[in-house]
Amino acid sequence: MMEIIKETILTVMQELSDKKSAPAKHNPQAWLENILTKKELRHIKVNYFKPGVLALLVDSSTWLYQLNLKKEQILESLRQDGHDVGDIRFYIGEIVCPKKQSKPRKTGA
Repeated sequence: MMEIIKETILTVMQELSDKKSAPAKHNPQAWLENILTKKELRHIKVNYFKPGVLALLVDSSTWLYQLNLKKEQILESLRQDGHDVGDIRFYIGEIVCPKKQSKPRKTGA
């Protein structure tokens, strides 16, 4: 019985690992992870992706400027990777990281 459980767990773990390592065909955030630096990735978030247009939220005007300078390079890299992106649009917006979300405050009497 323990052997069957062990085999089942190993099979499930392998399937999860395979899914994680599978290419992210329809995930623009994953596309950018292959192109941008970790530092740049901390300052952007995919807002939307429509056929041919990738919209990114950027957390400051400084990063908006920096990424606009790299826009053509980013587009070329995306095209070389086989993604149909004709334009990238940058918008200033709030980037919320799940790790940085604050816990609700407790109010006591």
